[in-house]
Amino acid sequence: MDQTITERTEAQSRADIYRRITDSIVASIEAGAGAWRMPWHSGADGAAPLLPVNLATGRTYRGVNTVVLWASGQARSYGSAVWGTYRQWQERGAQVRKGEQASPVVFWKAMDRSGAEAGSEEQEDARGSRRFVARGYSVFNADQVDGFEQPTPVLLPETQRIERAELFFDGVGVVVRHGGNRAFYRPVQDCIQMPPFAAFADALSYYAVLAHEVTHWTAHASRCARDLGSRFGDESYAAEELVAELGAAFLCADLGLAVTPRPDHAAYVQSWLKVLRGDTRAIFTAAAKAQAAADFIHGRVDLARRVEADGAST
Repeated sequence: MDQTITERTEAQSRADIYRRITDSIVASIEAGAGAWRMPWHSGADGAAPLLPVNLATGRTYRGVNTVVLWASGQARSYGSAVWGTYRQWQERGAQVRKGEQASPVVFWKAMDRSGAEAGSEEQEDARGSRRFVARGYSVFNADQVDGFEQPTPVLLPETQRIERAELFFDGVGVVVRHGGNRAFYRPVQDCIQMPPFAAFADALSYYAVLAHEVTHWTAHASRCARDLGSRFGDESYAAEELVAELGAAFLCADLGLAVTPRPDHAAYVQSWLKVLRGDTRAIFTAAAKAQAAADFIHGRVDLARRVEADGAST
């Protein structure tokens, strides 16, 4: 009987964390919908969104945790990308101010067939012999504490960021064709169509749009094999656009590129809200797929660089 009660309590706890995170992201999307500004877009100063970083480990958050912390930071106008639990701040000699509201994040526990647990991140569904379950906890931003000296973000000059973006996307190995006035991925020919470079306001805007289309490109069966039809049904097209939006945001944050609202995506906002309101796990799936796409793209670039380095050394 006690085990049944415990299982019910744990299931309720997981349902609560799905709802809390989904509600936070939905509220942020709703707040910016009128100006097409999403939680993953650049701030008012036009600077690239910084990936949230854990105070204790120094590692960046991933997947849905990145999205929910972007949403919390935008809603409360935080300027810092550093986050930590109450205890982590105490251990650093800092104090969370009284009355500050925590932000939810999630940690995934991998359950094997024997019932043993092992920590894992950003997974949503069962993988092989293991089952992943969500565990929620709370974090506070550096702007909510006293006694902590904020690190100064290091941002490369724009010319260097453009050069880095050019080299990065060259290393992906995707075929990009230019012409017309629309950007899109063409599955039949397995290539990306982009407007001429000169059609964009600046180079950073060009690469931000390219990041979106390259994320679409990863859906191919030979890459991430991302078929959202069975998961989202009639909403699969909107879900794929959300994955591409998030994947592009992750890539742009890695590269220090600004992500600005795209009016041509305004039509998707209501579809995204419909999906997220109706399914508290939808944003978890979308963020996990987007993170997998970003990881795949980085892997392609890393491989290309290793091959180039091996060739240069022979």
